[in-house]
Parts: sequence; structure tokens; C-alpha cells
Amino acid sequence: MNIHKKEKGFTIIEVVLVLAIAGLIFLMVFIALPALQRSQRDTQRKDDLSRVITAIASYSSINRNALPAFNDSFVSQYLTPTESDTFIDPSGKNTAQLASTTTYQFVSSVTTPLAGKFDASSTQNVIYYSSGYTCGATGDSIVAAGNRKVALRMYLEGGGVNCMSN
Repeated sequence: MNIHKKEKGFTIIEVVLVLAIAGLIFLMVFIALPALQRSQRDTQRKDDLSRVITAIASYSSINRNALPAFNDSFVSQYLTPTESDTFIDPSGKNTAQLASTTTYQFVSSVTTPLAGKFDASSTQNVIYYSSGYTCGATGDSIVAAGNRKVALRMYLEGGGVNCMSN
């Protein structure tokens, strides 16, 4: 009578197969992670533009429908009224700015469409404002409107431009 003893454990093929599957899963996660992070930062940038539109509406209601001067005073009074508030790009500082500067910068521009793309050394923290304009049919174009209108545009890290107007 032949009695075969079966030993407990995994075969080398089973172990290699499990490791290969785990490796593929990790590879897919590491490939998808940067795109997900980029998307989250772009969502924060869009929320920040919306926050500026709300601040402009607040300023206009207090100042007889006038548009604000987009300067440090506007930012400190309407966008960061308390010390715990921040108004910074989700990626933080850009390399062209001083080490202590992390806030968005407002730059006047009536160029339509905006030429260029997201660039960590020059356009990362920039919000382009166009007084007397509203957003056009495409995301990066603007059209003339009344003098109480303003269009805000910002490059997105994932590509393209986000435009919002009051």
C-alpha cells in the first residue's frame, strides 16, 4: 500500500503568482497617484477662483458695485480676514517667487486666449484678471462686458485654463 504524505504550504509557483499580482496592483497605483494628486490640486485652484468671485461680490456690495483693486489690501481684507485663513496655491511656492511668498498673485491681462500653459516657475500662483470682461465660449477666452464685470483665469496643472466671471 502506497501512502503519500502531503506537506502543508504553498508551492513556489503560487508564491510567485501572488507576488506578481501584488506587483501589478502597486504599479497601477503608483502610475495613477500623480494624476489623482494633480486633479485634486486643480480642484482646489477652481475652488480658490470661486472664493475670489465671492470676495468680489462682497467687496462690490459694500463699495457701490465698484470692482476691487487686486492688491494685498483686497487679499488681506476679503480673502484672508483671519490669521488662520490661507490663500495659497495647493503646490505652495513657485520657484520664481521669494521663499516666503506662497499666496496667489493677481496679474491684469486682456490677452485672449491666454498663451502658454501651467508652469511651476512662472504661472503656478498667478490669477489673471480682466476688468470689464466676462468669460467667453471657450475656457480661456474673454469677451467685453460692462465695467462692473471681471473675468478671472488661471492655468490648470492638468492642462487648460479655468475661467470664472462675476
